[in-house]
Amino acid sequence: MDGLQHVTLAHRALIAIGGEDRVAFLQGLVSNDVTRAAPAHVVWSAFLTPQGKFLHEFFLGDIDGELFLEAEAERRADLMKRLGMYRLRSKVAIRAVDDLAVHAVIGTGAARAFDLPAEPGAARPLAGGRLFVDPRLAAGGLRAWLPPAAAATLREAGAAEADAGAWDRWRLTLGLPDGSRDLVVEKSILLENGFDEMHGVDWKKGCYMGQELTARTRYRGLVKKRLTPVSIDGPAPEPGSPVMLGENEAGEMRSHAGDLGLALLRLEILEQLAADGGNLRAGEAVLTPRQPAWLA
Repeated sequence: MDGLQHVTLAHRALIAIGGEDRVAFLQGLVSNDVTRAAPAHVVWSAFLTPQGKFLHEFFLGDIDGELFLEAEAERRADLMKRLGMYRLRSKVAIRAVDDLAVHAVIGTGAARAFDLPAEPGAARPLAGGRLFVDPRLAAGGLRAWLPPAAAATLREAGAAEADAGAWDRWRLTLGLPDGSRDLVVEKSILLENGFDEMHGVDWKKGCYMGQELTARTRYRGLVKKRLTPVSIDGPAPEPGSPVMLGENEAGEMRSHAGDLGLALLRLEILEQLAADGGNLRAGEAVLTPRQPAWLA
């Protein structure tokens, strides 16, 4: 990629949680440490079923004393409803935020160009909103929550406008999931999808919903699959398509953009490929897995 690019992420939207109990309320529900969400730091977190299965993922920060969650736009109402179910007597107010839009800035050196350290989650104010480094991986670029008229600030700083396909290819190259496009609601578990390595789970905080399964998966070594970047040679398979190694099922396809995609693959199959070679197939396409830099 030549230079920086700015993409409006219309499929993402914001929720604000205010009130004096906002931190304690959310702390008991989500996978990361809510106390680390501050004006200068954003975290990545998830909301799970009581059985530890994925419901929602979001970025979590603080603007003027309110907690802001960036989640999937089409599923925002569901997240707000689920949060509201646990409000009980907590002094919190949950509202949709429509006066700030979500943007991404991608390209090498994005943080430096906007006077941010290249550290996951580093944040600062910008044009009445918030600008921050992707809290999963600094190479993921920047996110911005901005009033509509403030998008010009990104272009003025040297980020050329691009479409969502450019952002999709950037995050797929890095192996970054995108909500329910890559995690199956009420089925996926966090540690198969990079939440440990990419700072989406805090292991020292107190209890939260779904913690028992998440902790057991880690401490008993129960991770059997991994969300893995793949190169696609042939017609891109639809999400959910089975991935095969010969007659053996290796996993299933997730999202894709052109010849790049993500697939949830069995670790034993990846080890077999490394030792003996072979081709993964999904439909008429051949898939070549690539280990992301964040997965040691």
